[in-house]
Amino acid sequence: MKKSGLIFVALIQYCPAFSQKNNSHTDSLPPPYATKSVKNFSDVIGWGPVETPKAPAGFTVTKYADGFDNPRWICITPNGDILVAETNSVYNIEKKVGGAIIGASKADNMSGSADRITLLRDADGNGVPEIRRTFLTGLNQPFGMLVLKNWLYVANTNGLWRYAYQPGDTVAGKGEKILDLPAGKHNRHWARNIIASPDGSKIYIAVGSGSNVAEDGLANEILRANILEINPDGSGQRVYASGLRNPCGMGWDPVTGKLWTSVNERDELGDDLVPDYLTGVKENGFYGWPYCYYGQHIDPRVKESKPALVKKSIVPDVNLGSHTASLGLAFYTKNAFPARYHNGVFIGQHGSWNRSVLAGYKVIFVPFENGKPSGDPEDFLTGFIADLDNKKVHGRPVGVFVMDDGSMLVTDDISNTIWRVTANK
Repeated sequence: MKKSGLIFVALIQYCPAFSQKNNSHTDSLPPPYATKSVKNFSDVIGWGPVETPKAPAGFTVTKYADGFDNPRWICITPNGDILVAETNSVYNIEKKVGGAIIGASKADNMSGSADRITLLRDADGNGVPEIRRTFLTGLNQPFGMLVLKNWLYVANTNGLWRYAYQPGDTVAGKGEKILDLPAGKHNRHWARNIIASPDGSKIYIAVGSGSNVAEDGLANEILRANILEINPDGSGQRVYASGLRNPCGMGWDPVTGKLWTSVNERDELGDDLVPDYLTGVKENGFYGWPYCYYGQHIDPRVKESKPALVKKSIVPDVNLGSHTASLGLAFYTKNAFPARYHNGVFIGQHGSWNRSVLAGYKVIFVPFENGKPSGDPEDFLTGFIADLDNKKVHGRPVGVFVMDDGSMLVTDDISNTIWRVTANK
């Protein structure tokens, strides 16, 4: 490597913020094990009575609702109701490392999962829901939800269900399972997100890998680390894109109509490997997992060689920083926020466990212009880290959702809170 390349690697190792903005220099990633892989779990202390996350000047953050049991994801229904999936890692199927659960913080509820959907209704639009009811129970780690025609779709970890639904319903109608999804004993990335195509003719399902780098065997990874495509009745299943270790957030670019996703990359290669990323999703595209990462960078731990696949592995569009656990994704398609945010992407970063210095624990913004990223990721909602040196955090953001009035909701699963961000008039 040239001297300049060595200097660049040093900058990455000692300046985490710089590494998160290195979106155009994929060949300058540090080598595997340039730093030791560490387990560094955060200690969640919660929020004080008047404490909130911090937004840029010109915005206000308020508590929309609290008192949940791990609110991970939201569905905004056609009549403006908010459906909240309360769900968590299930103790007996998560892989334990050193007495802790991969991807967890000390405050995670490891006794199980609420497995329910709660309905919130703010009929007068004042930012405080007046109605709160249990909408659906008896689920299996529910996550993604969507309303399509007269159906509410709910993605459990092991299958996709749909329920008879009319806008305004306060309890779910009769349900039916329309598709099995891979789950079982090795199910490290259990969340299944779903999104409908703009015309409603297809549904896309994000399914993460069952392991870190297929250490449990590739036989366990069938239909995993993919975005699947199906018809609304569950038929016609096919792999739309593959090699995506843990895709979570999905959204349609409002300018080009292209599908984008946020992806959690692999662990245990050091502090600055491998970067999570935001990328446009190419139909039939392959993104590297498990054989390689961020293009053609070979993972030395994967013994099976697939040179043909490695050669065609797609370089992602935007580096989001290593171990940030970038989950939520929302294009800003309203007009309430200033113009610079229009058509850009907000991403919820749940936060690291595999980095010597905590990373993530915030909501970031990626500006877009003409359907393409036009600048580096920038902080938008911060303050989740209370004490970096002592690894204390107030909460952990997951999903970001744009409301019809242009405000934004952010789920904070560990503090059992949903935050609302509004632009000052």
